[in-house]
Amino acid sequence: MNDYRLKPGRALHLDDWDTDDSKSFRGGKEAARTKLDTLNDRLEALQEALYAEGKRRILVVLQGMDTSGKDGVIRHVFEGVNPQGVRVASFKAPSAEELAHDYLWRIHQQAPARGEIVIFNRSHYEDVLIVRVHNLVPREIWSRRFDQINDFERMLTEEGTLILKFFLHISRDEQRRRLQARLDDATKHWKFNPADLNERQRWPDYMQAYEEALTRTSTEWAPWRIIPSDRKWYRNLAIASVLVEAIESLKPRYPKAAFDPGKITIV
Repeated sequence: MNDYRLKPGRALHLDDWDTDDSKSFRGGKEAARTKLDTLNDRLEALQEALYAEGKRRILVVLQGMDTSGKDGVIRHVFEGVNPQGVRVASFKAPSAEELAHDYLWRIHQQAPARGEIVIFNRSHYEDVLIVRVHNLVPREIWSRRFDQINDFERMLTEEGTLILKFFLHISRDEQRRRLQARLDDATKHWKFNPADLNERQRWPDYMQAYEEALTRTSTEWAPWRIIPSDRKWYRNLAIASVLVEAIESLKPRYPKAAFDPGKITIV
């Protein structure tokens, strides 16, 4: 999985990254489902220990084009975890109150507390992506935000937050297939937004915006991982593998009881 880590200082050209890659797992789709079940069980155990310990925080950032699978990752990778210690924050168009503050104001409010895992479904990176593509703010404003975001994430890290950032990398052809699947299935019409087709026409602009954003914000303290996402099963397996390995490295432990259990009798 280290192959998907964008090294700090390395210029990113997304065309060089295979969206259909699955070389890190040779077992195939069915074997991957079995492996994902094992990782789900391990993640559930680690998350419970992390929550009970109440010391460290974990922030998972999911970014990607429409249909790349952010909701699918949340549904499949975090299946079975205790919702008491895991929370999803979705960032849509900012409200009037949010626009009255700096762009990181609403983001910081959703940062994880001690013992908590928070998943950002889209994130503060929208403020260097969509605002750039749609010319919502001048270049001199969005371009200085890269350094501000790096400083913000450094502060979170120094305060005890592990940040895991994933770009779900799909091809334009795969996006077309997934959009068409939503049109063909009446139960998925609610997921289809005609406005997505307008965004699709801006694909080259988004790729350029992502390349600069990921290049300039993949740091030692919060590196990006470029996850090939044309195969949903592999996308989920890759992210689950990174999560489990990262949390295991923290070695979360259940706290010792503040009493002697052997001296307590329940009648």
